[in-house]
Amino acid sequence: MNSVVIHKNTIKRYLFLCLALIVMAFGVAMSIKANLGTSPISSFPFVLSLLTPLSVGKATILLHCTLIALQILILRRRYRPVQLIQLPVAFLFGYLTDFAVWALQGVSYTAYWQQWLLCIAGIFLVAAGVSLEVTADAVTLAGEGFVLAVCQVLPIKFGNMKVAFDVTLVAVSCLLSVLFTAKLQGVREGTVAAAVFVGLLARQFNKPLHTWFQKHLA
Repeated sequence: MNSVVIHKNTIKRYLFLCLALIVMAFGVAMSIKANLGTSPISSFPFVLSLLTPLSVGKATILLHCTLIALQILILRRRYRPVQLIQLPVAFLFGYLTDFAVWALQGVSYTAYWQQWLLCIAGIFLVAAGVSLEVTADAVTLAGEGFVLAVCQVLPIKFGNMKVAFDVTLVAVSCLLSVLFTAKLQGVREGTVAAAVFVGLLARQFNKPLHTWFQKHLA
């Protein structure tokens, strides 16, 4: 009986994770559509999509697969095979991102303030998606998984390593964009806003979402 309950709970958590991925994918797509800069984790896939035939979603899959491989190299025997669930999650998130970009292709704007509305909506959705992911507690996405892996082998706090990871992605994105397109793309004022507010908003969403999940789905 207990095993059946645990099985149902696991299914609910992964369904909740799928909802989180959908919400985040549309948040990323809105940020791209706003053209004010994407969130730090999405900046590299976006710039890569400008330089190669890859779509943003497929570039996202490539980044996540690379981060999964790096986790294995860093942790070696300490790497838990269950974390390989990150792989199908990466593919799902990548394809959902491409779908969201396609779904929003008809959205247009004529003013800077309208771009900001899209950007703010994107930040809100990414934050909500992150909170849903945390509430689901099913699997760590590749970005956070990489940061956690580094923290296991080096005396670095998660928060500090997360900031360093985001800054590195943004810096590499800026460098590639300037070198190969002769202008800065994918990193703008919206990137700074996302870096500041996604985490703050996600923390605000965490408690009510966790309470609702425990009451209705746990």
